[in-house]
Amino acid sequence: MNETDLQQLQRVTKSKRFDKGEFIFREGERSETLFVVNEGLIKLTKMSSEGKEQIVRLLFPGDFFGLFSILKNENHYVNAKTVGASTVICYIEKKDFLNTMEKNAGMSYRFLLAVNDRLYEADESVGFLSLMEVEQRLARALILFHDKMNAKNGTFTLPITKKDLAGYIGSTPESVSRKLLSFMSQKLIKMNGRRQIQILELDLLKQVSGIS
Repeated sequence: MNETDLQQLQRVTKSKRFDKGEFIFREGERSETLFVVNEGLIKLTKMSSEGKEQIVRLLFPGDFFGLFSILKNENHYVNAKTVGASTVICYIEKKDFLNTMEKNAGMSYRFLLAVNDRLYEADESVGFLSLMEVEQRLARALILFHDKMNAKNGTFTLPITKKDLAGYIGSTPESVSRKLLSFMSQKLIKMNGRRQIQILELDLLKQVSGIS
Protein backbone atom coordinates (compact mmCIF):
# COMPACT_ATOMS: atom_id res chain seq x y z
CA MET A 1 0.00 0.00 0.00
CA ASN A 2 1.06 3.58 -0.53
CA GLU A 3 1.59 6.03 2.32
CA THR A 4 -1.90 7.54 2.00
CA ASP A 5 -3.56 4.12 2.27
CA LEU A 6 -1.44 3.25 5.29
CA GLN A 7 -2.36 6.47 7.05
CA GLN A 8 -6.07 5.85 6.42
CA LEU A 9 -5.88 2.40 7.97
CA GLN A 10 -3.71 3.49 10.88
CA ARG A 11 -6.31 6.06 11.91
CA VAL A 12 -8.98 3.38 12.41
CA THR A 13 -6.80 0.47 13.58
CA LYS A 14 -6.21 -0.50 17.20
CA SER A 15 -4.15 -3.32 18.67
CA LYS A 16 -4.18 -5.60 21.69
CA ARG A 17 -1.71 -8.10 23.14
CA PHE A 18 -2.92 -11.57 24.17
CA ASP A 19 -1.30 -14.25 26.32
CA LYS A 20 -0.89 -17.90 25.33
CA GLY A 21 -4.14 -19.83 25.12
CA GLU A 22 -6.46 -16.80 25.13
CA PHE A 23 -9.54 -16.76 22.92
CA ILE A 24 -9.96 -13.87 20.50
CA PHE A 25 -13.51 -15.12 20.04
CA ARG A 26 -15.42 -18.35 20.47
CA GLU A 27 -17.66 -20.29 18.13
CA GLY A 28 -21.20 -18.94 18.36
CA GLU A 29 -20.17 -15.46 19.49
CA ARG A 30 -20.73 -12.40 17.33
CA SER A 31 -18.43 -9.46 16.74
CA GLU A 32 -18.30 -6.60 14.29
CA THR A 33 -14.54 -6.55 13.94
CA LEU A 34 -11.94 -7.48 11.36
CA PHE A 35 -8.87 -8.98 13.02
CA VAL A 36 -5.32 -9.08 11.63
CA VAL A 37 -2.43 -11.04 13.13
CA ASN A 38 0.44 -8.63 13.85
CA GLU A 39 2.68 -10.90 15.94
CA GLY A 40 2.38 -14.54 16.94
CA LEU A 41 0.19 -17.38 15.74
CA ILE A 42 -3.57 -18.00 15.86
CA LYS A 43 -5.37 -21.29 15.41
CA LEU A 44 -8.95 -21.44 14.16
CA THR A 45 -10.65 -24.52 15.54
CA LYS A 46 -13.97 -26.35 15.73
CA MET A 47 -15.05 -28.80 18.40
CA SER A 48 -16.64 -32.13 17.51
CA SER A 49 -19.65 -33.50 19.37
CA GLU A 50 -17.18 -35.74 21.24
CA GLY A 51 -15.21 -32.69 22.39
CA LYS A 52 -12.28 -33.24 20.03
CA GLU A 53 -10.58 -30.12 18.70
CA GLN A 54 -9.96 -29.88 14.96
CA ILE A 55 -7.66 -27.15 13.67
CA VAL A 56 -9.32 -25.56 10.65
CA ARG A 57 -6.56 -23.10 9.82
CA LEU A 58 -3.39 -21.58 11.21
CA LEU A 59 -2.96 -17.81 10.91
CA PHE A 60 0.44 -16.14 10.69
CA PRO A 61 1.45 -12.44 10.80
CA GLY A 62 -0.37 -10.59 8.03
CA ASP A 63 -3.34 -12.99 7.92
CA PHE A 64 -6.81 -11.59 8.64
CA PHE A 65 -9.89 -13.26 10.11
CA GLY A 66 -13.39 -12.53 11.37
CA LEU A 67 -14.55 -11.39 7.93
CA PHE A 68 -17.52 -13.79 7.84
CA SER A 69 -19.05 -12.28 10.96
CA ILE A 70 -18.80 -8.63 9.95
CA LEU A 71 -20.05 -9.09 6.38
CA LYS A 72 -22.81 -11.62 7.07
CA ASN A 73 -23.90 -10.29 10.48
CA GLU A 74 -23.77 -13.85 11.77
CA ASN A 75 -22.08 -15.65 14.63
CA HIS A 76 -18.52 -16.90 14.33
CA TYR A 77 -18.42 -20.50 13.12
CA VAL A 78 -14.99 -21.25 14.61
CA ASN A 79 -12.93 -20.52 17.72
CA ALA A 80 -9.93 -18.20 17.38
CA LYS A 81 -7.25 -18.93 19.96
CA THR A 82 -3.66 -17.78 20.49
CA VAL A 83 -0.87 -20.34 20.31
CA GLY A 84 2.32 -18.55 21.35
CA ALA A 85 3.33 -16.83 24.58
CA SER A 86 2.69 -13.36 23.22
CA THR A 87 0.36 -12.47 20.36
CA VAL A 88 -0.53 -9.01 19.05
CA ILE A 89 -3.79 -8.59 17.13
CA CYS A 90 -4.74 -5.49 15.18
CA TYR A 91 -8.45 -4.87 14.78
CA ILE A 92 -10.76 -2.59 12.84
CA GLU A 93 -14.41 -2.06 13.72
CA LYS A 94 -16.97 -2.82 11.02
CA LYS A 95 -18.15 0.76 10.50
CA ASP A 96 -14.58 2.02 10.13
CA PHE A 97 -13.63 -0.86 7.83
CA LEU A 98 -16.60 -0.39 5.49
CA ASN A 99 -16.21 3.38 5.49
CA THR A 100 -12.54 3.08 4.54
CA MET A 101 -13.27 0.58 1.75
CA GLU A 102 -16.07 2.76 0.34
CA LYS A 103 -13.75 5.74 0.06
CA ASN A 104 -10.83 3.89 -1.53
CA ALA A 105 -11.53 1.81 -4.64
CA GLY A 106 -7.91 0.73 -5.00
CA MET A 107 -7.74 -0.58 -1.46
CA SER A 108 -11.08 -2.36 -1.91
CA TYR A 109 -9.77 -4.10 -5.03
CA ARG A 110 -6.59 -5.24 -3.27
CA PHE A 111 -8.68 -6.52 -0.38
CA LEU A 112 -10.81 -8.55 -2.81
CA LEU A 113 -7.62 -10.07 -4.21
CA ALA A 114 -6.60 -11.04 -0.66
CA VAL A 115 -10.03 -12.63 -0.09
CA ASN A 116 -9.65 -14.52 -3.37
CA ASP A 117 -6.28 -15.87 -2.20
CA ARG A 118 -7.91 -17.01 1.02
CA LEU A 119 -10.66 -18.86 -0.89
CA TYR A 120 -7.99 -20.58 -2.96
CA GLU A 121 -6.19 -21.65 0.22
CA ALA A 122 -9.48 -22.99 1.60
CA ASP A 123 -10.02 -25.08 -1.54
CA GLU A 124 -6.46 -26.34 -1.25
CA SER A 125 -7.10 -27.37 2.36
CA VAL A 126 -10.03 -29.57 1.32
CA GLY A 127 -7.78 -31.56 -0.97
CA PHE A 128 -4.99 -31.34 1.58
CA LEU A 129 -6.98 -33.40 4.07
CA SER A 130 -9.09 -35.65 1.89
CA LEU A 131 -6.88 -36.67 -1.01
CA MET A 132 -3.33 -36.88 0.38
CA GLU A 133 -1.50 -39.42 2.49
CA VAL A 134 -0.21 -38.43 5.93
CA GLU A 135 3.33 -38.15 4.58
CA GLN A 136 2.24 -35.61 1.97
CA ARG A 137 0.17 -33.62 4.45
CA LEU A 138 3.05 -33.46 6.93
CA ALA A 139 5.50 -32.39 4.23
CA ARG A 140 3.16 -29.57 3.18
CA ALA A 141 2.77 -28.41 6.78
CA LEU A 142 6.55 -28.27 7.27
CA ILE A 143 6.96 -26.30 4.04
CA LEU A 144 4.22 -23.90 5.17
CA PHE A 145 6.00 -23.26 8.48
CA HIS A 146 9.31 -22.86 6.65
CA ASP A 147 7.86 -20.22 4.33
CA LYS A 148 5.66 -18.35 6.81
CA MET A 149 8.31 -18.15 9.53
CA ASN A 150 11.08 -16.90 7.21
CA ALA A 151 13.36 -19.78 8.18
CA LYS A 152 17.07 -18.96 8.13
CA ASN A 153 19.22 -21.71 6.64
CA GLY A 154 16.05 -23.79 6.51
CA THR A 155 15.75 -23.80 10.31
CA PHE A 156 12.63 -22.95 12.31
CA THR A 157 11.01 -23.85 15.61
CA LEU A 158 7.81 -25.84 15.22
CA PRO A 159 5.19 -23.25 16.25
CA ILE A 160 2.66 -25.79 17.54
CA THR A 161 2.84 -29.01 19.54
CA LYS A 162 2.93 -32.38 17.82
CA LYS A 163 -0.59 -32.96 19.10
CA ASP A 164 -1.79 -29.77 17.40
CA LEU A 165 0.22 -30.60 14.29
CA ALA A 166 -1.49 -33.99 14.17
CA GLY A 167 -4.88 -32.31 14.50
CA TYR A 168 -3.99 -29.83 11.79
CA ILE A 169 -3.13 -32.51 9.22
CA GLY A 170 -5.85 -34.94 10.32
CA SER A 171 -3.57 -37.58 11.82
CA THR A 172 -2.33 -38.81 15.22
CA PRO A 173 0.74 -37.69 17.25
CA GLU A 174 2.19 -41.19 16.92
CA SER A 175 1.89 -41.13 13.14
CA VAL A 176 3.43 -37.64 12.99
CA SER A 177 6.40 -38.82 15.06
CA ARG A 178 6.93 -41.84 12.78
CA LYS A 179 6.81 -39.70 9.65
CA LEU A 180 9.24 -37.16 11.11
CA LEU A 181 11.65 -40.01 11.85
CA SER A 182 11.19 -41.24 8.29
CA PHE A 183 12.01 -37.77 6.90
CA MET A 184 15.12 -37.71 9.10
CA SER A 185 16.25 -41.13 7.90
CA GLN A 186 15.84 -39.91 4.30
CA LYS A 187 17.93 -36.84 5.27
CA LEU A 188 15.13 -34.50 4.19
CA ILE A 189 15.10 -32.81 7.57
CA LYS A 190 17.16 -32.59 10.73
CA MET A 191 15.73 -32.19 14.23
CA ASN A 192 17.41 -30.60 17.23
CA GLY A 193 15.33 -31.41 20.30
CA ARG A 194 11.57 -31.79 20.09
CA ARG A 195 10.65 -28.61 18.22
CA GLN A 196 13.56 -27.26 16.18
CA ILE A 197 13.54 -28.45 12.57
CA GLN A 198 15.95 -27.81 9.70
CA ILE A 199 14.83 -28.64 6.19
CA LEU A 200 17.88 -30.06 4.43
CA GLU A 201 16.35 -30.87 1.04
CA LEU A 202 13.52 -28.42 0.34
CA ASP A 203 13.07 -29.46 -3.30
CA LEU A 204 12.87 -33.14 -2.39
CA LEU A 205 10.41 -32.38 0.42
CA LYS A 206 8.27 -30.50 -2.10
CA GLN A 207 8.30 -33.60 -4.30
CA VAL A 208 7.08 -35.67 -1.35
CA SER A 209 4.32 -33.11 -0.70
CA GLY A 210 3.17 -33.10 -4.32
CA ILE A 211 4.01 -29.41 -4.80
CA SER A 212 5.16 -28.91 -8.38
